[in-house]
Amino acid sequence: MDRRARETTELIHEGKYAAEVPIVLTYSDESWSPTMSLDDARKLETVRLALKRGDIAEASKYGQVFELRLIAGE
Repeated sequence: MDRRARETTELIHEGKYAAEVPIVLTYSDESWSPTMSLDDARKLETVRLALKRGDIAEASKYGQVFELRLIAGE
């Protein structure tokens, strides 16, 4: 089985915050789509929950955190 890994960034958006979190996707000849490790999935969920409760310090342990603001409205 041939496996290839590629580092990428996942964007997590929750409320007025967003975070760019680095993860590793693994590609296999046996699968149509890439997979991520359980650790990376847990990392993404940790960041999502931290952003949801406004815990920027916790979320920023795993990646860059941004505060979103509306530029133009209706």
